[in-house]
Amino acid sequence: MRARFVPDKIEARPTDAFFVSLIIILAGLGLGVMFSASYHRALTVFRDPYYFIRRQALWVAVGGAAMVVMSRLSLRVLHRLTMPLLLLSLTLMLLCFVPGAAPRILGARRWIVVMGQSFQPSELAKVTLVLYLAFILRKKRDRMDDFLNSLLPPLLVVLSFAGLTYMQNDFSTALFLLMLGLSLFFIARVRLGHLFLMLALSLPAGAYLLFSKEHRIQRIISFLEPGRDPAGADFQILAARNALMKGGFWGTGIGQGTRKLGGLPEAHSDFVFAVLGEELGFLGVALVVFLFLVFAHRGYGIARRREDFYGFCLAFGATTCVLFQGLLNMAVVSGAVPATGIPLPFFSSGGSSVISTLLLCGLLLNLSRGSGEPEEVRHG
Repeated sequence: MRARFVPDKIEARPTDAFFVSLIIILAGLGLGVMFSASYHRALTVFRDPYYFIRRQALWVAVGGAAMVVMSRLSLRVLHRLTMPLLLLSLTLMLLCFVPGAAPRILGARRWIVVMGQSFQPSELAKVTLVLYLAFILRKKRDRMDDFLNSLLPPLLVVLSFAGLTYMQNDFSTALFLLMLGLSLFFIARVRLGHLFLMLALSLPAGAYLLFSKEHRIQRIISFLEPGRDPAGADFQILAARNALMKGGFWGTGIGQGTRKLGGLPEAHSDFVFAVLGEELGFLGVALVVFLFLVFAHRGYGIARRREDFYGFCLAFGATTCVLFQGLLNMAVVSGAVPATGIPLPFFSSGGSSVISTLLLCGLLLNLSRGSGEPEEVRHG
């Protein structure tokens, strides 16, 4: 029977107004901070101070529309679309290696460019992985002890996404996808022996890949010995830390930060949190951390209230994906972990990131409005 995009009686249940308000606050605050962080670079490079914010606002609007659609989709339809979406995501990941489709930018092939617009398939892979693992773990829930037939296939899918992302010269996102997959295996109550086996297989390979590139080794050294090379490998992290320290308790004021004027590389993307810390101070940092923790509390609360395993895994995966990205980015900027290329959800410049984040938010809104899965999903 052909899948139809129908609400599956979700429309009769109330929308989580608090969660919608939280998403709007995060997206609005993110736009404001990103505008402040990107103003100088946009004016210097593009002679248009509104270049980045105009594009970001457009992507937030597109992402908002995608969030609404995702929040209204029937779980039955979402269930049927999972495997086609998996194939689409893998195809897009492979397209990054096709000459002409994905130009090499800063030594990496992470973006597909169509009509002047770029798209990062690894961002879609995050959403796809959540949908696929919820789909397959529910389907094989009664056979979790069978490693070869039940756990190995989804593990290979996770490793495929992580491997293709690594081949695009994006080690941090590859590692993130792997950890996202393992967290879903864990919450699905996979036997600890099987989890340890997965880790035993992954850690040596991960260590080898980590130390196979000089710039990754430099990042590790910079983390262990900050200040060893202040004009080279340590420059970005030291600049971010100095921006946070300069903000003090109250901050310098919105738009009044100076580190973004050339002293902080990627101030509008990976290091936008440093601009926030400089201009809004400890209070601003505490507010953003608090908002992400409220997001996590609400998202995991949705997972707990689900009466079905499928919805539980979807809500847990979507919440974990957004939360882990946020905390990891903040940890990098504050110098708590080595530098990565993980963006800050809602805040970092980039259409692919904001759309994937809002898709996950739409999925959580969808799940917050129902308590069970359709009969077809249970027996599909």
